[in-house]
Amino acid sequence: MFHEIFIQLLVLLAVSVCVIAVAKKINQPYSIALVIVGLLLGITHIPFLEEAETFITQSDVFQVIIISLFLPILLGDATLKLPFSHLREQSKPVLALAFGGTLLSFLIVGLSGHYLLGLPLAVAFTFGALMSATDPISVISIFKSLGVPKKLVTIIEGESLFNDGIAVVLFQISSVYLLTYLEMGWAGIGSGLLLFLKFSIGGIIVGAVLGYIFSQIIRLYDDYPLEIAFSMLLFFGSYFIAEHFHVSGVIAVVVGGLIFGSYGAKIGMSKTTETNINSFWDVITLVANSLIFLMVGLEIKNIDFMDKWGLIAAAIVVVVAARTLALYTSLSWLKDFSGTWKMILNWGGLKGSLSIALALSLPSSFEGREDVLVLTFSVVLFSLLVQGLSIKPLVLKLGLSGGGAGTPSGKSAGKPSEVE
Repeated sequence: MFHEIFIQLLVLLAVSVCVIAVAKKINQPYSIALVIVGLLLGITHIPFLEEAETFITQSDVFQVIIISLFLPILLGDATLKLPFSHLREQSKPVLALAFGGTLLSFLIVGLSGHYLLGLPLAVAFTFGALMSATDPISVISIFKSLGVPKKLVTIIEGESLFNDGIAVVLFQISSVYLLTYLEMGWAGIGSGLLLFLKFSIGGIIVGAVLGYIFSQIIRLYDDYPLEIAFSMLLFFGSYFIAEHFHVSGVIAVVVGGLIFGSYGAKIGMSKTTETNINSFWDVITLVANSLIFLMVGLEIKNIDFMDKWGLIAAAIVVVVAARTLALYTSLSWLKDFSGTWKMILNWGGLKGSLSIALALSLPSSFEGREDVLVLTFSVVLFSLLVQGLSIKPLVLKLGLSGGGAGTPSGKSAGKPSEVE
């Protein structure tokens, strides 16, 4: 059994690596290339790949691998690569988008889904939670290849790190507790807010404690293979310990990783360790992303689009409009924040594999599960293929490549800006 599983995953990994190699050769974002190849494999019949595709699409492998294995890897790697000093410099827009923007998007999509799309309340807000998470992997790779200002890259990375955790908490509340709380009236709303705070603050505490402990541990060693092992224990330990105590594992990984990657690196990592630990997680992240985005495309086999095209089109419009309203509203208090940057952040707020994995994790007993799957998959595809492929021309058109318009205010580098 394990031998067959290993071979099937190896086949998919081989396909993924080949696609990445070609995409990098032609200077295109590999995540989008993998989704396209996955779609093609999903709608064609290639005998050699049939068994591997079936293994992925007709089992719980997709959501288990992404949520339990790959999500801590991707979040942990991102926190190591995002210095806390950079995040602190852009804390105002990051926090505005990650908290205000995420909650506004959740409410707008949830209410619109119920009143405009006719979805049951729990289904509408579950869909809203899934659509409030952003996945900037392909966008960031494009930004870096074009030389987009680092401050803009930091903002979109920081937003994604924090809003993933918030989106997962909102998803858990919407899909499990929402109807119960609504029946309780105002008391139920208070209970929902307390549960949200419990998930969030609990995750922060677990991540902070473990991040600090592992930062102190690596002070005792100058042995990069061992320190890499400690980083693995931190990322997976934060996630599973937090989940065991019924708080947010995603938030725990983000907080723990930020402390370990900034404070821990400062007090306990040599330059050799930093170089090697980053190289190790670069490879692991590449493998994880390659399988994730290929699997997103392969999942088309499980989706029934028949007679739902009108609903799908309306859902896409609602999600794009909600992102726009939420982003411009949450950033409106930053008076000097560049309108050009807002346009890029808005169109670059792609949806990705986390949304699909969470949708697939809904139990079969969840009323409206099929509608959530169809709408989520459709919006993610639109996001990756339409927004993902058009973000590069938009960046070039707005003159942000090669460091252009490098300050949030869009002024010359020598002038001050409120969010610098």
